[in-house]
Amino acid sequence: MQKSEQVVQKANADLNSAITALETSYSSLEGLDSPKSGIMSKMLAARALVDSQRVIIQHNSEWVGFAKNQVSQAKEQLKLDTIEYEKFNYLELQEIEKEIKKIKIQEAKDLDEIALMTYGQKNK
Repeated sequence: MQKSEQVVQKANADLNSAITALETSYSSLEGLDSPKSGIMSKMLAARALVDSQRVIIQHNSEWVGFAKNQVSQAKEQLKLDTIEYEKFNYLELQEIEKEIKKIKIQEAKDLDEIALMTYGQKNK
């Protein structure tokens, strides 16, 4: 169960990194200025930078989606592991209670036997 908790924490950290990268890529896109006039090569270069930044945004957006899916899967696995852990604890408790019951029954039998032996000695 601890391993599942660690996986959830790592998945959350990866998601936070992906979100940060996506926000950074959006900020970088906003920071790009297209030339309003000038030579065509500068305009084409600016256009290439914008296209490149959009590709990065698309990649980071997909990364966020993947990271969200990883978090969801990790949480589901943690839930299953927690249920399994609780089930194990319940079964262990049932086994302990069963053993306690056996011991009490044996103690009662022993006390009955002692009572019969002492009763038999008193009647002689």
